[in-house]
Amino acid sequence: MTHISEDDLKHKDINWVGTWGTSIQPVEESNMPPAPGLSNNTLRQIVRVSLGGNQLRIKFSNEYGNSDLTINSAHLAVSAGRGSIKPETDGVVTFEGKRSITIPAGKTVTSDIIHYCLPKLTDMAITIYFGSMPSALTGHPGSRTTSYLMSGNGVDSISMPTAVPTEHWYVIAGIDVVADTPCKSIVALGDSITDGRGSTTDMQNRWTDNLARRLQENTHTAGVGVLNQGIGGNTVLSGGLGPNAVDRFERDVLLQSGVCYLIIFEGVNDIGLRNSIDAAWDLIKVYKEFISKAHANNILVYGATILPFGGSQYDSSVNEQTRQTVNHWIRTSGEFDAVIDFDEALRDNDEPTRLQSIYDSGDHLHPNAEAYKRLAEIVDLNLFTR
Repeated sequence: MTHISEDDLKHKDINWVGTWGTSIQPVEESNMPPAPGLSNNTLRQIVRVSLGGNQLRIKFSNEYGNSDLTINSAHLAVSAGRGSIKPETDGVVTFEGKRSITIPAGKTVTSDIIHYCLPKLTDMAITIYFGSMPSALTGHPGSRTTSYLMSGNGVDSISMPTAVPTEHWYVIAGIDVVADTPCKSIVALGDSITDGRGSTTDMQNRWTDNLARRLQENTHTAGVGVLNQGIGGNTVLSGGLGPNAVDRFERDVLLQSGVCYLIIFEGVNDIGLRNSIDAAWDLIKVYKEFISKAHANNILVYGATILPFGGSQYDSSVNEQTRQTVNHWIRTSGEFDAVIDFDEALRDNDEPTRLQSIYDSGDHLHPNAEAYKRLAEIVDLNLFTR
């Protein structure tokens, strides 16, 4: 693995495309790292990329920190499972030619360009040996993937048998690639259902993961990456966890690399928390704003219908009326460039206000792993050849 300076490439037309991403947020107290903590210790985090490529860069964030964050050293390698790496793939990540960097509070940084043979659909290990850390952390609690925390400097360790496991991501925000062929990416903007609640830890079987596999298996869409920008408990407008979709739209959609497509699959928490038909009109207004902003940036926008939640904590007659109103608008308004009818795919035809039992994770709100497979199956891949 070799590093390429910006000067080497400044005269070339570099078309960066996102291959992996996550929506960063303030880390709540209940989701902070376990002992021994991050300061002066090593964290290995596993992510599944979508696209492969020969040049890449990694984004690290201290956006919600309350003081400087120091990375003493960072490595990238192919994961061998259970916290181990394939040593022949291991290499150092640098920042302006240096191994260490201090990230000010409120900032996100991007690594130097790295020449690396990144395989598509591969679990990659990003290992960071931290220095001083802020008490307020930036991360993504719903990783659905095990990270490995060990005391001291283990940044180049092949395995981590004594590491403490934790199912959260911290500091890492995205990976971009320059692929051999023209590529583009999809942003999936959503809540816990996009984040993968109900999927299987370490199995990479969220609906976005399944969609990425389908895209890579299809010759005509093999150059399309998938960026999961879902946050558990998130809302479009207000009242949920993490920055709401309005506040994060520019960062998580418009500023992502190589985005040509946006799937909006969010609104169920707004409906459930508001318990008012007015939530429908507020959501529709914001959907229109999102579409307008995306179109201004040459991004096609696909609307996904909101899933049934009968029997869940959100179940009420007014909330069901609101859901039906929103879904009717998504299907018939013509505002979206296309509609992906997730509701139709998972609802119980005998009780259409409920998920089919085979797709219910058990809380009557979140789909299970089989449902996430089904959601990916019903997406028309031709939408991503436009």
